[in-house]
Amino acid sequence: MQRYFVAPPQLRDDGVVLAGDDAHHAVRVMRMEPGDEIIVSDGRSRAAKAIIRSAASDRVEADIAAWLPMDGEPRWSVTVAQSLPKGDKMELVIQKGTEIGAAAFLPFQSERMIVQYDNKKEAKRLERWSKIAKEAAEQAHRSRIPAVEPVKTWRQLIAVIAEYDLVMFCYEKEGGSGGAGLRDAVRGYRSREGNKAEELRLLLIVGPEGGFTEREAAEAEQAGAVVVGLGKRILRTETAAMVGLACLMYESGEMGGV
Repeated sequence: MQRYFVAPPQLRDDGVVLAGDDAHHAVRVMRMEPGDEIIVSDGRSRAAKAIIRSAASDRVEADIAAWLPMDGEPRWSVTVAQSLPKGDKMELVIQKGTEIGAAAFLPFQSERMIVQYDNKKEAKRLERWSKIAKEAAEQAHRSRIPAVEPVKTWRQLIAVIAEYDLVMFCYEKEGGSGGAGLRDAVRGYRSREGNKAEELRLLLIVGPEGGFTEREAAEAEQAGAVVVGLGKRILRTETAAMVGLACLMYESGEMGGV
């Protein structure tokens, strides 16, 4: 069943209205008609199954058939901090990361990134990334749309490390040297904190195509991050984000177990 996220005022106790791109998608792309069912969510606290009452390309009205639980979110809140990659790789990270379960995305600038960042294109870029997150959240039947933060400088990224329960700084040298892995960091934290580690706010920091410098690794560790590896193989930047996130979902019990 097709899912749509709407602004809270659009989702009333007795009905819901789809407008703009959502209405166009429902009518022109999905060919929906009166009597068809959809799932709608305000992305905050309410989700419902609704039955379409009227359908036009600019406005779809539907009646609430049943309220649904908001249970499409992981127990752990994981923000993916991704150094800006070249091309459309950031779009891929956001799309697949949303499907896997990321709570938010934090793009940032680092020393060895290849892409030339242009802050004049910031608003358009954020709009595009946010749209990708919304569409991926709908496809994956998420209860909420992951936030996509404005691009931060390296110093701004370092400053937010203290806001999280556990921060993992993915560094290829750590994996190749047989050092600490992501699982070691998570299980060590849970062992120390006990019940406090049931619902965590985590930050996963991933470098650019050129990797992180030793100075960046040292500064992140000094700020409170745990430097971890993702195995002995060197992963592409977009692969590292998805692998790290999937591993965290597994450790949280998202795939079963404890």
